[in-house]
Amino acid sequence: MSRGENVVGVDVGGTFTDLFLFDAATGTARVGKVPSTRGREADGFAEGITGLAPLADISAIVHGTTVGTNALLERKGARAGLITTAGFRDVLEMRRRDRRQTWGLTGTFVPVIERDMRVEVAERTLADGSILTAVDPAEVRAAAQRLLDAGAEALCIVFLHSYANPANERAALEAVRTIWPNAHIAISSDILPEIREFERTSTAALNAVLQPVVGGYIAALDATLRQGGFGGAFLIVQSNGGVMSVETAARLPVRTALSGPAAGVIAAAHIATEAGFPDVITGDIGGTSFDVSLVAGGVPALAAQSTLDFGLVVRTPMIEITTIGAGGGSIARVDAAGLLQVGPQSAGSIPGPVCYGAGGDRPTVTDANVVLGRINAERPIGGKFARLDAAAAARVIARDVGAPLRLDVVAAAEAILRVANARMAGALRLVSIERGHDPKKFTLMPFGGGGALHAGALIRDVGLARALVPRFPGVTSALGCVIADMRHDRVRTLNRMLAELDPAALRAEMDAAASSLAALLNRAGMAFTARRVAHALDMNYAGQTHTVAVPLPLEPDGSGELSQARIAAAFEAAYSGSYGRLLPGVPMRVLNLRSAVTGVRPKIDLLSMAPTADASIESARRGRRRVWFDGWTDTPVFGRLGLPVGAVIAGPAVLEQPDTTILIEPGLSGRVDRFGNLILEASR
Repeated sequence: MSRGENVVGVDVGGTFTDLFLFDAATGTARVGKVPSTRGREADGFAEGITGLAPLADISAIVHGTTVGTNALLERKGARAGLITTAGFRDVLEMRRRDRRQTWGLTGTFVPVIERDMRVEVAERTLADGSILTAVDPAEVRAAAQRLLDAGAEALCIVFLHSYANPANERAALEAVRTIWPNAHIAISSDILPEIREFERTSTAALNAVLQPVVGGYIAALDATLRQGGFGGAFLIVQSNGGVMSVETAARLPVRTALSGPAAGVIAAAHIATEAGFPDVITGDIGGTSFDVSLVAGGVPALAAQSTLDFGLVVRTPMIEITTIGAGGGSIARVDAAGLLQVGPQSAGSIPGPVCYGAGGDRPTVTDANVVLGRINAERPIGGKFARLDAAAAARVIARDVGAPLRLDVVAAAEAILRVANARMAGALRLVSIERGHDPKKFTLMPFGGGGALHAGALIRDVGLARALVPRFPGVTSALGCVIADMRHDRVRTLNRMLAELDPAALRAEMDAAASSLAALLNRAGMAFTARRVAHALDMNYAGQTHTVAVPLPLEPDGSGELSQARIAAAFEAAYSGSYGRLLPGVPMRVLNLRSAVTGVRPKIDLLSMAPTADASIESARRGRRRVWFDGWTDTPVFGRLGLPVGAVIAGPAVLEQPDTTILIEPGLSGRVDRFGNLILEASR
């Protein structure tokens, strides 16, 4: 192998680090799964890669990470400070006057930057961009010094209406640079130059608390890789499904939120579309969570804003992903009311499920699957353990679930799975039925280490058409890292009535945005098969608060005629699609211009991972074992990767492979397509 031929995708999860290597020269792929080394992520990261190929032979490493997301959810970000306009110190706490509990007055909220770390200075920029009060650099330096003395590790500067004119913010930034001891400082107009004070302040604040955490994590990884002989490109997956350089990720870490799950959705969309199923609902089941996303027409749903947790609002383009605490490590318990609950608490990777024998003493979903014979205790996935302790799992399930509910151990384990499946089904309905989509028209795409164990139950409970299990479901997110395009986004507030909008001025704004974003692609030093430019407007009717995204009808390179009439027609099409009607005679308003430039990276020919010509059902047989399906059933077991194209396996059956276990329930059958995917459908 030579450098320039091998690309490795790495997804670090709470339990396992998943790896996918693609050798472009030979068109072959290899996968790996190693235990995550919490607190020493760089060690497990490098160990996993070198198990596939020497670091010196790798041209690019693309990483999907949840470090930033976990730091925010666990409130383990850096101590950060905020300098803001006088009178706007409490924007983070006021939010949108929302409440953790919709009904009643209970619930608390602690901002990521506490009040004594938020300092006001005298300055004022008006909404039209004119400066009423210029910022005083000496006052800003004094405020920054006060925050440094209080222990601030990072700083964000957020001034009122800086989206319209960033001059005061930039002057403040230059003043702070003279005394700030590190590079962890940023202004909101560089992070989110967009109207609406809370969203801009929240995004800037979250970016500040993540800069030292994510920056340090990436720097440690980069150093370890370089010391090991790696000389290629090191890229990070963004939450919009594109990739960016490590320098951009360290400067704008807020864009890494949901990075790992986003990579999985990108891979799922590509695999499903190639297989002829462009409308899918993805279900990524890992050790701690169940991540769900909807892909329509082969395109993942993208949101301009997401809420990671109550009050933690990030306004940056993200693939729409709904996450619930229902993974393999989710803990089952009987609450004070005598009801069985599963999650959101998780055993994680340390100590993990009881069956791991690593100190876990509370029953989990994985323990239930082991007790019911659905997971092979003698051949566990991932290579972390030689075998699993099914007897210990049964004892704890009997103690913590069976005894309180007066159920035997099998019934208790089955109850755990029923509750977990019900929670997962609710998440699938949330992204489909509750958003106007008929689940009968969608294919479930289960992946992650546990996705294929629950596919049959979810097809039945939600009414989905079928399930498509990818060739390597346990490392789908790592595959997504390999095939993700490089993408950069930019937003600019215009805040004009459509009747007052000058199409020539809009075109100038679009060209400027496209040029600056293209420069970011150029700095990456990567080869792209194509470049695409897309622009969209956030628009509404006069008097409305919420906007609809209006893609501008342009060519792939961003060229094309612009006029008020064409923009109005595009708005009416988007508005009617969202709300089913129009408001004739009401003036239209253009709030923001959103631009995106994408560098298209080479895609993997999925046929390269298809079963070999000598594969056969007979050679794939691994014997039989007892599995619980409303009763103990003598069930055939197959090595999934050894099944030939066209093979049909009728349920009940178990298919095993190094990165996952697939359960074909009674009444379903699995068919291997030409790419090696397994299509699960009702038996005919």
